[in-house]
Amino acid sequence: MQDPLFQQKNDIPNQFITELPGNIQLFMKREDLLHPDVSGNKFRKLKYNLKQASENGYQKLLSFGGAHSNHIAALGAAAKLFQFEVIGVIRGEELKDEPEKWSPTLEYAESCGMQLHFVSRQDYRLKDSEEFIETLKSKFGNFYLIPEGGTNELAIRGCEEILVEEDFKFDFICSSVGTGGTVSGLINSSAKHQKVLGFSALNSDHLRQEITGLTSKSNWELILNYHFGGYAKVNVELIEFINDFRKKYDLQLDPVYTGKLVFGIFDLVERSYFPEGSQILAIHTGGLQGIEGMNEILKKKQLPQIDY
Repeated sequence: MQDPLFQQKNDIPNQFITELPGNIQLFMKREDLLHPDVSGNKFRKLKYNLKQASENGYQKLLSFGGAHSNHIAALGAAAKLFQFEVIGVIRGEELKDEPEKWSPTLEYAESCGMQLHFVSRQDYRLKDSEEFIETLKSKFGNFYLIPEGGTNELAIRGCEEILVEEDFKFDFICSSVGTGGTVSGLINSSAKHQKVLGFSALNSDHLRQEITGLTSKSNWELILNYHFGGYAKVNVELIEFINDFRKKYDLQLDPVYTGKLVFGIFDLVERSYFPEGSQILAIHTGGLQGIEGMNEILKKKQLPQIDY
């Protein structure tokens, strides 16, 4: 663990964004600035996992993800930093023999030294089964396993470090939700008077059960109205919001997580969800590396591009 950024507790300053109707103030915790290559919640989730892998003598890491996975990109970069061998089990067997169709995310991960192992979508669904893990061990040897999206107990421990003492002045802590690890860490470290809102990035209510199993607190709510059709699904309205937000506030949002999060906050303000005078802290979880790949998809669909 040579990189000092991974050895210290990293406190990121909050950026004031704007005052919204009802004297509501919105701030952003710029977790996207944590590290040039391993940013946002991926930095938090990997921090203690890599520390444990190193202390336990592992030389090889293995994890799972899709073609545009922020987790896969961050893991590739982190493995290179700390000189781990790393395998990415990638959903989509059809990509195996067609590298010209690889996303910028996969190209980047491979450039970091990640060995990409493509599996069918059917096999990918077995990623949590002991039998499938044993098959991977027989192929790649012993490895330190990191779950899809990076969420486990050590990841939650890292995400508990996002909030610091000065953040207790906020009434609401808002974060996007993918696997539930980041928002669970925020809930665990939040103060009693605060409410944590998780904005789901996917069209599924199973996250409520996942989060309930990861925290003992009840000062939170899962918001399911701003997924725009599902994980990595976008439309013209969301793209225009992201581009307009960037022009107004000189701050880049990603289309999979933070764009949906901030869109949801603005809409809830319009719907008078927040009490007058509320102070809101939104967590920027990074993920900006995925914009290039998303723009390729948008171009094929003849939709507007995301400015970045």
